Amino acid sequence: MLRSGILRIVLLVLLCSMGYVAQAESGFAGLTRGPHAVGMRVVQQYDYTRAYKGRTDAVTGKPVTGERARPVQTLVWYPAQKGGTPIRYADYLRTEATDENFTRTDAETDAFLANKLQWVAARVGQKQAQKLFDQRMWAVRNAATAAGKFPVVIYAAGGGSTAHDAADLCEYLASHGYVVLASRSLGTHTSLMNFDQEGLDSQARDMAFLLSYAQSLPQTDMAHVAAAGWSWGGLANALAASQDSRIQALVSFDGTQYRDNTKAVSRTQLTVPWLYVQRRPESVRELSANEMETSSMLLNEAKYADLYHVVMNPMEHLDFSTVALRVAQPEHFMEYSRAEVEAAYHWTCRYTLEFLNATLKIAPAGQQFLNRTPAQNGVPAHMARVYHLPAQTGPVPTQAGFAAALAQEGFGHALEIYRRVQQQDAAFTLSEGALNNWGYQLMRDAHDLPAALAIFRLGTELYPNSFNLFDSLGEADENNKDTSSAIMHYRRSLELNPKNSNAEQRLKALGAPAAGSAGK
Repeated sequence: MLRSGILRIVLLVLLCSMGYVAQAESGFAGLTRGPHAVGMRVVQQYDYTRAYKGRTDAVTGKPVTGERARPVQTLVWYPAQKGGTPIRYADYLRTEATDENFTRTDAETDAFLANKLQWVAARVGQKQAQKLFDQRMWAVRNAATAAGKFPVVIYAAGGGSTAHDAADLCEYLASHGYVVLASRSLGTHTSLMNFDQEGLDSQARDMAFLLSYAQSLPQTDMAHVAAAGWSWGGLANALAASQDSRIQALVSFDGTQYRDNTKAVSRTQLTVPWLYVQRRPESVRELSANEMETSSMLLNEAKYADLYHVVMNPMEHLDFSTVALRVAQPEHFMEYSRAEVEAAYHWTCRYTLEFLNATLKIAPAGQQFLNRTPAQNGVPAHMARVYHLPAQTGPVPTQAGFAAALAQEGFGHALEIYRRVQQQDAAFTLSEGALNNWGYQLMRDAHDLPAALAIFRLGTELYPNSFNLFDSLGEADENNKDTSSAIMHYRRSLELNPKNSNAEQRLKALGAPAAGSAGK
């Protein structure tokens, strides 16, 4: 009897645990957890390369005491070893209390969370608010890391939003083998975002800081990095990707599209695969009312990015934040039901996962998913549309793109390729100084004299009145043991600038006629 009783207890425990696991596997919007358990930790650190506060508080006008460096409270989700108690959703909300001020006490943090509960209750009711706070997530706080190296995703929250505004997506990606880092979207000097170029740069630099921190984590595979973000963060990540070649893929959720906000993003430097998921399309009338000139949208001008453009018809802008979606009131759901909006969010996460699998893990199944229509992938009819705009072929109109074409086709074709790139993009140009420096880098650092000669010759073709480029070409000729060409080019340099003492000295050293008789 005793053994029978023990057996019944063991079976009961197993059944309960199985029920718990089944509940934990199915997340918000029906997301299914991947093969990995999920860990989460909060890291409080400062970016000491930037001041956040001045000597005088910009809000109160009082003298500032304490640390003035930029606070970057970082949430890290990662593949973990199994075991431990998953956190509650309230634990994510609790992190907001310290996302700018690391010195808050436990009592102050408790009070913050209590006020948050009242705020949510006012929107969805006390019972629903408490249920939301008590909801178990997938992540276990400070869980032991799983063995192995995993690709990295740096997530940029919406303007002024919290680091956990996409916690469900971040957990979902971690469960499928990604390390995800996020921080709050802080303004340049205050907790509220300043929606200008300085604010955009501040958030992009926060992403660079997170990327630097990710480098220190033993679990991260820094050879495979993506940037993701929503709204203002969906533009900040495009800026970050245009500035940092370590970012190999880009995911934007309804990122800001107005031209004035996108000026800082170099179109020719934005060359990575890009998944852009947007809310329901606006009519021409709505676009005009918002003073949006569609011909100048970043999406239309990023010709060198391999773009997957997904339109989720049921979603509004705020629906990409599960913080907002969780507490959305009934009147928010008009044309589409809550269930349809959550289903659209589910497919947004699925497209994100498959895109990252295709671009970072080079998984054939991920690419096959992207190549199929939404209906073929099981997306409900009329919910989504997908457009694939492959990157424009031909050299990217930058020095790096031009150099890649030269390396492939031969530096001897430099002028021909240069003209071809200019036909592709009339704005492409390389300055006299850039060409001169490039030639010396090839000659002195890369030890590629034929390539250096080709670049210097290109420079003299493009800038026929540049005494400096002719002087440099003469030096390259000397190194190539081509004395007659060196004399000819030094003479031309001296003709263009009779005060060029270097050309005069080199001509004497080569036994050429004196400067006064040059060209006779």
